[in-house]
Amino acid sequence: MMPPDHNAPHAILAERLFDGQGWRDKAAVLIEAGCVRAVSAWHEIPEAVERHQVPDGGFVTAGFIDLQVNGGGGILLNDRPTAETMREIARVHRRFGTTGLLPTFITDSRDKTLAAIAAARACTGSDGVLGLHVEGPFINPVRAGIHRKENVARAQMNDIAWLAPLGEIGRSIVTLAPECVPPGFIRELASCGIRVCAGHTEASASVLQNAIEEGLSGVTHLFNAMPPFGSRAPGPVGTTFADGRLTAGLIVDGFHVDPVSVRAAFAAKGAARIALVTDAMPTVGADIDAFELPGTRIARRNGRLVSEDGTLAGAHLDMASAVRNAVQLANIPLEQALVAASRTPARFLGLGQERGVIAPGARADLVALTKDLEVIHTWLGGVPQHAA
Repeated sequence: MMPPDHNAPHAILAERLFDGQGWRDKAAVLIEAGCVRAVSAWHEIPEAVERHQVPDGGFVTAGFIDLQVNGGGGILLNDRPTAETMREIARVHRRFGTTGLLPTFITDSRDKTLAAIAAARACTGSDGVLGLHVEGPFINPVRAGIHRKENVARAQMNDIAWLAPLGEIGRSIVTLAPECVPPGFIRELASCGIRVCAGHTEASASVLQNAIEEGLSGVTHLFNAMPPFGSRAPGPVGTTFADGRLTAGLIVDGFHVDPVSVRAAFAAKGAARIALVTDAMPTVGADIDAFELPGTRIARRNGRLVSEDGTLAGAHLDMASAVRNAVQLANIPLEQALVAASRTPARFLGLGQERGVIAPGARADLVALTKDLEVIHTWLGGVPQHAA
């Protein structure tokens, strides 16, 4: 039997479809050559077109985009920063509805960071790898969390040279502490085409405002690895709430951020400026309860990933669960949770016309979910990737 021709026109039919802006009932997505050709009613699909029906009760939405993925399937990017590692991490997360992600390399040696950048150049654009997220090393050691302090550094302007290639390999992010870089550093990074996010920081509101003027556009895992919001010291949280130019990543696993704080973030920013992220570690998609960061054993205890001293170390979280938690734990409307999982991160990366929406011309990166928000199918460029 000949394998199906996924470049030929075919249609996915669902009782309900969320296109990134609103719901459509009894909707069909007509796909050709990996892209959405049309979104229409069932009866408008030509008879000759092959059809795939989502099971009763399921719905279709745009595939999820995850800006922060350290690992999965028993693999940690820092352990083996290669192109194949990045592709494998992306493959693991597709079963949870993630069709595009940024493999995330946390603070490590310069040589290994350069290896990660080279690997990303080799695989970006394939298998759902959209670029690279370099988290550190220019973070505040006081807020280092699980990052190895011996590798934390204070930036110099000549560090721009080795980070600049990130702007050429896709849609990449550098997370840094604005108080730990010299004036003009963020401006230079942003001018290279790199998204710059504040994270692991104790920056004051005034320091952050200056960083925003230089081109800072995001905040990494809002609330975590930063001081709390205070009435006279708004810091990173208050500045993020107040400034509409910032998009904030949010880990909604029930441990990193209290559900009330999740609701506060959505109320302050709106779903258009909140990006659900997983901060996923190797336990996701793997039958393991522990792994090693260099010199540190990380174990899963009652759902949390923690070091021996109890420090949170990433998350045992996938994007479908993040959406489900946002809805079920934090009472975020489903539509807002779906936007924060797909359209917002896509727009943050400058991919809002081709990802995170179901519209003519967009990539046919889709996920079908049950009414309980469990993944049924994932499609990458219209090609089935996962079936429950």
